[in-house]
Amino acid sequence: MAFTKLSVQTEGVVGDAPATSTAEIDIWAVFRALRDTRSLYGLRPGHVQTLQAMLSFLRPGHGDTVFASNTEICRRIGGIDERTLRRHIDRFVELGFMKRHDSPNRKRYRVKSSEGQSISYGLSLTPLLARASELLAAAQEMENARRDRVFLRKQILSRLAHLDEADPENDFTHQMRRVLRRKLSITEYRALLSDLEDHCKQTSTAVDAPDTVKLPANDGQVARRHSRSKKEQKELDSKSGNETPALQTLTTVCDQATSFATNSLRNWFEVESHARTLAPMMGIHESVFEKAARKIGSQKASCAIFIILQMSNRIRDLGAYFHSITLGRRETDFNPSRLLERLSGTCAGHA
Repeated sequence: MAFTKLSVQTEGVVGDAPATSTAEIDIWAVFRALRDTRSLYGLRPGHVQTLQAMLSFLRPGHGDTVFASNTEICRRIGGIDERTLRRHIDRFVELGFMKRHDSPNRKRYRVKSSEGQSISYGLSLTPLLARASELLAAAQEMENARRDRVFLRKQILSRLAHLDEADPENDFTHQMRRVLRRKLSITEYRALLSDLEDHCKQTSTAVDAPDTVKLPANDGQVARRHSRSKKEQKELDSKSGNETPALQTLTTVCDQATSFATNSLRNWFEVESHARTLAPMMGIHESVFEKAARKIGSQKASCAIFIILQMSNRIRDLGAYFHSITLGRRETDFNPSRLLERLSGTCAGHA
């Protein structure tokens, strides 16, 4: 394999000087193209190894016919049996990549006349070289398809990563990742990307989940609980400023959050630290909390954690709810002070 190019010669009897094509063909580039597109022609790795061994017998300037015996070819391949070699050769002949020129005694050799004309008996690879353009084009098409699949896959994974930041427990992303474990076509990747983009549009504003309540003993309690829930949800829609509530009010009203604290929460630093501890327990990723803190302020983000935990029995997806009121469409409507006032009135009513 020390050479890189062979001149394509005419088959059969040649004149005083070997005829060559106008352009030289890189035979190993043709081989690599056939190797990469072998699935299109139903070829297995064994066929490719056989062709590689046969090409290694060719010498520059001596034509495109293999004169080596089957025994020598089998030895160079690595010791396959002769029946397997014959099957491989038959397959290449069937596909039109190879042609037999048998001598009367089935031996492979070249004879020359006194005038310099020659006849070659053996396995001609001229048909393979004649289809160089076809093979190179097919290989390029397969490479383009591979790159497109990789590009589409990276787009999908990038969008899934953004969804995971907002809601790590999202069932949609888990199902999508299961599908990505399979080998997909470009059409399937594009369909997945389209579905993912539609899902992102639907969840970009992180619409609040419907209320879920425990069923009490009588219908009157159901009606009262449902009414209170509606009022609390509407409070998030009222635009009445971004003032931070009093620390005492937050820790008193949101007793669910303060019950998890090992010590009393005496200042905003301790409240924020406690909120960062509670966030992962509520299914809110640390990076999502940090983004919210940068956008609306760490105190307001901490208030959101306390309030959501206090309302947890009425919220189906805490992570999506947090994203909605801190990073989503409802961020401008979220007013901790007003909502704490509502929650405080609810607690007093229960008392």
